[in-house]
Amino acid sequence: MKRLAVLVAALALTPSAAADPPRAGITHVRVPPGTPLVEYGRQLFAANCASCHGSDGKGVLTPVQGAGDQKGLGPSLQGVGALAADFYLRTGYMPLDDPNQQPRRDQVLFSDQEVRALVAYVASLGSGPAIPTPHPERGTLAAGLQLFTEHCAGCHQVVAEGGFVTGAIAPPLEDATPVQIAEAVRIGPYLMPRFSEKQISDRHLDSIVRYVQYAKHPDDRGGWAIGHVGPVPEGLVTWFIGIAAIVVTCLVIGRRLRS
Repeated sequence: MKRLAVLVAALALTPSAAADPPRAGITHVRVPPGTPLVEYGRQLFAANCASCHGSDGKGVLTPVQGAGDQKGLGPSLQGVGALAADFYLRTGYMPLDDPNQQPRRDQVLFSDQEVRALVAYVASLGSGPAIPTPHPERGTLAAGLQLFTEHCAGCHQVVAEGGFVTGAIAPPLEDATPVQIAEAVRIGPYLMPRFSEKQISDRHLDSIVRYVQYAKHPDDRGGWAIGHVGPVPEGLVTWFIGIAAIVVTCLVIGRRLRS
């Protein structure tokens, strides 16, 4: 129910907000056994990423037609570190068919070994942040709820079911792993703001991750979840039930008065 509601809203409100993987697919590279991971990643990068990010990872600022008719237009990857590469590849955000559209979570097109190789190569392009290691077990659920409400709920809803912002969709977080949540907070993918350690410390980030993990399967004791789609539809359901109850009460009173 909740996925259908989000899908219908996405199609109705922002039909061009999601981007598909490249139509031409990807190129798998064969390397001899013992090839260093960075070298393997360099060859994969040249075959699949250079059209948009340049052969040296400095980015492509002017649209060009690359391999497989790809529209080359991508930011520099020098200095982004392993963190950004790992997030975009493991969520299926990259590679894109159209760099002008919002990336969306999709099937990961590379194997785990290929992802690790690409991440290692991008990390070698310049000093940058490493892949974070969140510890949600060290966080507290109450603090996570408060922090998520303050920093994230405006776009993702307090139940982490996603929402809409100007020109984009804030995705639901039901498929996000703890590492991906931590990566997104530090990167700020697409229109999402980037939060530094001064804004959200690692300790607070642990609490946020713990809350998001909880929000995937919340305890609905004493309540009706209604798909966890947010307060607006929940309020509408309450009004519909209330109106129906009032109509039934009026009919009962009317019959008694006639008798």
